[in-house]
Amino acid sequence: MRMMLKEAFDRITGRGSAAVTIPAMDGALQPNTRLDDAKRIFEVKAPDNLVSSNDVTYFSSGNRLLVFDSSFVAREHLLFDATVTALAADADGTLAIGLDDGRIIFEGGQTRRSPITRLGSTPLKCPTALAFVNPGTLVVCAGSQLYAPGEWQHSVMARDATGSVWTFDVASGNAEQLLGGLAYPYGILADGTDGAVVVSEAWRHRLVHLAGNSKPAPVLENLPGYPARLTRASDGGAWLSVVAPRSQLIEFVLRESAFRLRMMAEIDDPNMWVAPSLYSRRNFLEPMQGGALKQMGILKPWAPSRSYGLVIKLNRDFLPVESLHSRTDGTHHGVRSAMEIPGALLVASAGGDAILKAGL
Repeated sequence: MRMMLKEAFDRITGRGSAAVTIPAMDGALQPNTRLDDAKRIFEVKAPDNLVSSNDVTYFSSGNRLLVFDSSFVAREHLLFDATVTALAADADGTLAIGLDDGRIIFEGGQTRRSPITRLGSTPLKCPTALAFVNPGTLVVCAGSQLYAPGEWQHSVMARDATGSVWTFDVASGNAEQLLGGLAYPYGILADGTDGAVVVSEAWRHRLVHLAGNSKPAPVLENLPGYPARLTRASDGGAWLSVVAPRSQLIEFVLRESAFRLRMMAEIDDPNMWVAPSLYSRRNFLEPMQGGALKQMGILKPWAPSRSYGLVIKLNRDFLPVESLHSRTDGTHHGVRSAMEIPGALLVASAGGDAILKAGL
């Protein structure tokens, strides 16, 4: 009851959960052009899921899983009948591969088991991130129980909070839910050897720490975008990919239920919604996201945008210390995955259709 009254008061006053203010990108998040200056090492459609295993690196593109080594020559490794939406590698070389149709399958290594289609008694609808936290123990992020991964824009605009995080014992098939009621868990990172994990909760713009039966604790809140996958940095920190920026207009539409639901019902293409996107400026029918976008025919790099490129470096306490950007006038937007290699950072720009190699 107290929570309901607080939400009602917030809507009346425009405070708290009903505020449309966005944190400024300043300090460690000060805009730059490091992603647009990065080298495009692969031209590939909507790359995602960068994972390293046994001196090779895997990444996905649609329904393909590709692999390359230190020579940076990519080849097709596996082909599936559905889009690859999540990927993890175990110590023995086993790959866990999440698919858009609600399956997780296992390839390589010594693991031999049938695909996962349920977690306990719950059907698997939306595998968004996977991680082996211990040999044979897989942690699964199920982004939603209502929408598939390809319908992520539907999920954010529906204010969906049906996501969950599970541990799955590969040998026995037993699954245990760590936490439910999440607003699209999109990334996961092991934090220590006791099974604790840090999860990126995209639609609530934060990172959450989960450990055993203890209460989940936010470790980084009020991000200026929607956080996606987390990977470990060489110094013990982490790299956080941000799939799209927040904006005051989108925050306003999220709070105007009548307009938002009508928009979703009457406009078939989500790329034409007032909603986050992996890319922008490809169609003149796209909605303008508020503000003056151009001056004398030139797009302002600081203009409001539905898409953006952003990777944030976090220290051991999960606080931002530096960042790499592709601003509104850039092309390397829609970053869902990034991974550090010796001397460089690999970045999968889904909106820019490229794998990038950026200097550290």
